[in-house]
Amino acid sequence: MQLTFLGTGTSQGIPIIGSQHPVCLSSNPKDKRLRVSVLIEWDNYSYVIDCGPDFRQQMLAQNVSKIDGILFTHEHNDHVVGLDDIRPFYFRQGNISIYAHQRVVEALKQRFSYVFEVENKYPGAPTLDVNYITNSDFKLGNKVVSPVEVLHGNLQVFGFRIGDMAYVTDAKTISKTELNKLKGLKVLVLNALRIEEHHSHLNLDQALEIVEYLKPEQTYFTHISHHLGFHDEIDAQLPDGVNLAYDNLKISI
Repeated sequence: MQLTFLGTGTSQGIPIIGSQHPVCLSSNPKDKRLRVSVLIEWDNYSYVIDCGPDFRQQMLAQNVSKIDGILFTHEHNDHVVGLDDIRPFYFRQGNISIYAHQRVVEALKQRFSYVFEVENKYPGAPTLDVNYITNSDFKLGNKVVSPVEVLHGNLQVFGFRIGDMAYVTDAKTISKTELNKLKGLKVLVLNALRIEEHHSHLNLDQALEIVEYLKPEQTYFTHISHHLGFHDEIDAQLPDGVNLAYDNLKISI
């Protein structure tokens, strides 16, 4: 399985428009972060987790010509608003599968009503095959996916475990029951927004506490704000087996 970090930034990305913050002015490519998303590939399968405002740019950067589906963690704009840009895949492949909580699908229907239109549908709009996720395992290609429920403030969000890899973003709190689904991992991807406390995201210390409890072989932090600091400086301070992810990083699992 290959995991590609399409974006590792928070909702505004880095640099933030008009910001004079030192991280936003950095010339290091690792300090430039698109909105958070990953591409997961194995055998002949190719899936994306989340489809934010940078989706088109991310697909072009990785030369992606086929996707088998999109998994949605939750309905916030930085995770869903690129949905219209699946059209080139739809025109080549036909219907595109999506996997999401029913609440997320209802939000997509409001924002992209023309996609879900049944009668007199605009011919240029894509058509989706909707798969509703509950907190039960489901098949993705020839693999089993285990959803992991976390809380983003008070909002339910899904993380996903696929084999020995798990992807969890926009978490603030995770119950012990759900945390235990993440034991025995080779690779954990987890959000770590910034140094300071945040009301709906893990900060760096809280993310490190989860890593210490789970003890995965390797952890990558994502959904990173400019307030976390310069990539190279923070990465050098992290424990062995823990690193900051960065855009376009590819890892094999």
